[in-house]
Amino acid sequence: MHTLICGSIAYDTIMVFGDHFRNHILPEKIHILNVAFLVPDMRREFGGCAGNIAYNLQMMGGSPLIMATVGDDYEPYAKRLSDLNLVQTHIRHIQGSFTAQAFITTDLADNQITAFHPGAMNSSHENHIAAAENVSLGIVAPDGRDGMLQHAREFHEAGIPFMFDPGQGLPMFNGEELLDFIRKADYVAANDYEAQLLQERTGLTLEALAKLVKGLIVTKGAQGSTVYADGQQIEIPCVKPDRVADPTGCGDAYRAGLLYGIAKGMDWQSAGRLGSLMGALKIGQRGGQNHRFSRDEIDQRYYEVFGNRIL
Repeated sequence: MHTLICGSIAYDTIMVFGDHFRNHILPEKIHILNVAFLVPDMRREFGGCAGNIAYNLQMMGGSPLIMATVGDDYEPYAKRLSDLNLVQTHIRHIQGSFTAQAFITTDLADNQITAFHPGAMNSSHENHIAAAENVSLGIVAPDGRDGMLQHAREFHEAGIPFMFDPGQGLPMFNGEELLDFIRKADYVAANDYEAQLLQERTGLTLEALAKLVKGLIVTKGAQGSTVYADGQQIEIPCVKPDRVADPTGCGDAYRAGLLYGIAKGMDWQSAGRLGSLMGALKIGQRGGQNHRFSRDEIDQRYYEVFGNRIL
C-alpha cells in the first residue's frame, strides 16, 4: 500500500551575495528601492514539499506516490525522479507554465530575500485522489489553495486517513477553513510558528485542536517536538546532527519519518523519534534532497541514538 503525497514540486535557485544587505539598502531611500546584487555563487536545488517528503520516505523503505503539477521546464526533475525510481504517474504537466520555483538571495548574515513563483502549482486541483490506487495513507502539504481544499475533501470522502501539513500555505486560509481541514484530517503537523498562527486563526488552543484529530505534532527545531495525542503531550528530543549545513527541507524529512511510522503502526514516541532523526540527517547537507543514507544506515543511527532498532 502507498502513501500519497499531495504537495509541490519546485526548483530552488539559491544565490549568495558576498556582503550584507544593510550596506546597500538605504533606509531613507526605501520608498524608491532599486538595488542589484552581484551573486557569483549560485546553485539550483530540487525541492518542493512533495518531492522532499517522497525522497525521504523512499530512503526509509516506504512506498511514496507523488501527486503534483509541473510546468514545461520539468524535464531535469523528471530525470532525477526516474533515476531515484520514484513513480511519476500522478505528476501532471500543465502546458504553458513553469514549475513552481523560489529565487533566494542570501547575504553573509544569512538574511534572505526570496521571490516565489507558484506556476503550475496553482493548477494542483486538476489532480484527483481517486486516480491513485492502493493508497492507505496521505498528506496534504503546501500546494495550490484550491488543490489543498479539494484533496483534503477527497481524502475524507474516500475514507483514507491523511495528515494536514499547512506549512507556508497556512496564510491562504481563514480560521473556518483551517478548522474544516483539521476536522477532516486524522493528523496535523506544524512548526511552532505555524502552530501559533493556527491557534490565533481558529481561536482554539493546541490542546483543543488535538482533540479533533488522532495526533497533532508541533516541531520546534533544536528544542525537539511535541506530539499531542490521547490527551497527552509526548515530548520528542531533538537528535544532535553531526554538522549543521542547511535547515532547508528538515521539516519535510521529519514528516516523512512520521508518515513511515504511522504507516507501520508505530507508537508516537517511535514515529516522532524517527522524524527527529531524519531531520538531523538532512541538516548536514545543503538543499532538501542531497543527503543520502541507506535504510540500514538510518536504522543503525537510530540504534546509536535511542538504543533500539526501528526499520
